[in-house]
Amino acid sequence: MLEELQRRNYSPSTIRVYLLTVKDFARYFGKSPDKLKQEDLRRYQLYLLHKRKLAVGTIICRIAALRFFFVKVLGRPYREVDLVYPKRPTRLPTILSEEEVQRLLESANSAYHFVILMTLYSTGLRRAELCRLKVEDIDSERMVIHVIQGKGNRDRDVSLSPKLLEVLRDYWRWRKPGTYLFPSLLRTRPGLPITPRMVAYAVQQAAKRAGIQKKISPHTLRHSWATHLLEHGTDLRTIQLLLGHVDLESTSLYLHLSQAHMQRVVNPVDSLSVPGLGPSPRLRKKKGE
Repeated sequence: MLEELQRRNYSPSTIRVYLLTVKDFARYFGKSPDKLKQEDLRRYQLYLLHKRKLAVGTIICRIAALRFFFVKVLGRPYREVDLVYPKRPTRLPTILSEEEVQRLLESANSAYHFVILMTLYSTGLRRAELCRLKVEDIDSERMVIHVIQGKGNRDRDVSLSPKLLEVLRDYWRWRKPGTYLFPSLLRTRPGLPITPRMVAYAVQQAAKRAGIQKKISPHTLRHSWATHLLEHGTDLRTIQLLLGHVDLESTSLYLHLSQAHMQRVVNPVDSLSVPGLGPSPRLRKKKGE
């Protein structure tokens, strides 16, 4: 299976998740996975839904891994792999206001965490992309940050704001990072980048100190940045390129989140001549009441 994944140039993170999924599948039944049948696939999917209560996105990823194993590795006909993708609920992501972002940045647990949060919000990077940033990716001459092999193994550039550049220059004089812009602070990981878990920790600690009750993650800053860009007049196509979305449909989500766009909507009820109730309405009682 590893060879088939590598042949198709899957990313290291996807390879790891796919292999762990098949390992977990085999462990659940106590058998070699190639000995398991269609009914076992159905039982395992129900186990993930009802017993493990995994998020829909996680289950979809696991189904994709098992489909790959049975179809691409074992060569079983696609129609015999009875795995359906569960319906993903449509939910709008949590968005921070600009005032809440300000509070979050001011509440960073340390100067190191502050630079991490500032970079997340200034660029809209995914946390894994931020972890892999190298010092050489900061292009101050062109005022861009090069995102090398982001999601889907695609390169892209994001704008480098003058304010972020100033912060990063101060940070470089202080920390003098080597290869990676945000190296791990653990002695057991010399020369390696910070982990995604540490990025999430920096966000959660700042939110707690800022008194923000919303459930947020590093991705919340990405959503907030894109929404604020739209509210400040940036067009959707540009936001799509900055975020690294494959299609515009993914980016159009931010139309539902932008207060500026909502406020520009003219509600047809406002054109009706409907009298109000007045300051002290006296409701008429129906006969028999």
